[in-house]
Amino acid sequence: MALVLLDGLAVAATAFALVWVIFFTPREAVMGDVQKVFYFHVSAAWVGMLGFLLAFISGIRFLRSRNADRDASGLAGVEIGFVFTLLAIVSGSIWARPIWNTWWTWEPRLTTAFVMLLVYAAYFILRSSVDEWEKKRRYSAIFAIIAFASVPFTFISIRLFRTIHPVLFGSGSGGDVFQMTPRMLFAFGLSLAAFTILFTALYWHRCLLARDQENARIEESRLQWEEEK
Repeated sequence: MALVLLDGLAVAATAFALVWVIFFTPREAVMGDVQKVFYFHVSAAWVGMLGFLLAFISGIRFLRSRNADRDASGLAGVEIGFVFTLLAIVSGSIWARPIWNTWWTWEPRLTTAFVMLLVYAAYFILRSSVDEWEKKRRYSAIFAIIAFASVPFTFISIRLFRTIHPVLFGSGSGGDVFQMTPRMLFAFGLSLAAFTILFTALYWHRCLLARDQENARIEESRLQWEEEK
């Protein structure tokens, strides 16, 4: 019941955020209507990194407990984090085309985000290449812990290197949240909240699915063992 309510809240919050951003946020003076992509771009990047953070925490917890649920939650974090990070990169490219006159440029933020995505793509390759379940889980946990180093590096890259990417906090640029009007700030907070709720619902569903898959695998192994006796 709680998950059903969360699903409804996620749909309502996402729809409300979409309508508010499109119809009720003011047109940015310099960037125009394409600035509205910013709200969803940042929100997608936020929950993408949140997914990788949860995978990092789950990896540590799995190595301590060897609990299959911790492996499932780590996998869920990487899967959902990967999708939202990809959405952040795509939406950033949509914003960049009219502003930078190009879909892509190898500046620090975009480059580190792309490398981060490749790192987590390797996570899936690792899992698919190991057949023995205990090794698969252990290697995945270790990889998720190490791979997380790419996340804070991606976040701070725009302060470490010269970049044309807007700095979100304290830059005084068009991307600085402190330069936004109240309606823009509301849209920004609303988008972050909506995407976080959506992420929570998806994460919950994925963990439940993983638990069902694990139970089915155990039952299949039991039946196979009984047939071989």
